[in-house]
Amino acid sequence: MRKVAVTGLGVVSSIGIGKDEFWNNLIKGKSGVDKVNLFDTSKFKRHYAGQIKNFNPAPFINPEIVEFLGRASQFSISAAKLALDDANIKEKEIKGKEVPVIIGTTMAEANSLDISSGRILRDKFDNITKRLLLDAFPASIPRNIGYFFGTKGVNFLIPNACSAGNYAISYGFDLVKRGRYDLVIVGGSEALSRVAFQGFQRLYAMAQRMCRPFDKNRKGMILGEGSGILVLESLDKALDRSAFVYAEVLGYGLSSDAYHMTIPKKEGIKKSIEKALKNSRLSIADIDYISAHGTGTVQNDKAESAAIKEAFGKRYREIPVNSIKSMLGHCMGAASAMEAINCCMAIKEGIIPPTINYKEPDPECDIDCVPNKARKVNVKTALNNGFAFGGNNCCVVFGKTA
Repeated sequence: MRKVAVTGLGVVSSIGIGKDEFWNNLIKGKSGVDKVNLFDTSKFKRHYAGQIKNFNPAPFINPEIVEFLGRASQFSISAAKLALDDANIKEKEIKGKEVPVIIGTTMAEANSLDISSGRILRDKFDNITKRLLLDAFPASIPRNIGYFFGTKGVNFLIPNACSAGNYAISYGFDLVKRGRYDLVIVGGSEALSRVAFQGFQRLYAMAQRMCRPFDKNRKGMILGEGSGILVLESLDKALDRSAFVYAEVLGYGLSSDAYHMTIPKKEGIKKSIEKALKNSRLSIADIDYISAHGTGTVQNDKAESAAIKEAFGKRYREIPVNSIKSMLGHCMGAASAMEAINCCMAIKEGIIPPTINYKEPDPECDIDCVPNKARKVNVKTALNNGFAFGGNNCCVVFGKTA
């Protein structure tokens, strides 16, 4: 079995394009949440999200191609290009090569469905183009990445909702670890859509203006969008080409408790944490930092805090646990991939970004949530939590290279 290295990071987010801008704004505690102008929210009760305003794909994608790509594909191709550049891998080096592309998402190209349904309602059937029909297939995101870079490897879409990014990383980890591939492109991508915005609002899960994870007066999540892409490769191959290694992927843990469609279960979360530690051959004493799922909903934060307390015992108060969703909003299928990038940067830089908007402690969430201000910590090992509706839980462990 081979060791697996993270050698490239690419991100498109509401607080920055590229890992450096993204990271600098994370540690500053900058919020990317603002009024939505991507679609009309006047008939909704909620109007704020972590929308990427004025996104310009031109520096990454030929304008002649852009018109054939949905918003989530534009994000993911741009993030993948950034990740490959960061890994010092030229596009010609992977063109025609067996390089799998594994992407997690919740809604795929739901924007295309928004546009199509709008035209149907306006009796403009003839304006539903082939591009819109092609984008309606969820697998269009990894397909478009593979097509753009000319890779010949398999393309996988992981549709495990809000933990899908972690699932994609885990599958890519297995492929490299077992020697099936030397290099894989993994991550998640999500674009804001009217259908997602309306759906989460109807679940009464959305806060009015800000996300306040672990705060006693939290009111729910704020939706976000973006893409996080990681380049994974065999550690030996990475070292042979003198690549910079952000971290190793040490292992992951899965659980699928099917407890409830929307309400998380403490026992399912705990099981995924414990499996991640066991598969990484670590003990509770080895974890220096936890990147929480931390949605800002009453039920999630309560269950996640309880699971952390039970999994780590007396150590739970000693481990910093933050939620960058307080700044980005909940980027759904891209969330845990973007949080994985945050983990890799925390290991590299020795800093943990804050959980912003935190005001009043909740006795049921009495973890150290790194409130409002970044903190210097020597992070050798980080646990990245990702949970989804239906009890689809996935935790991934990242560690500093020896």
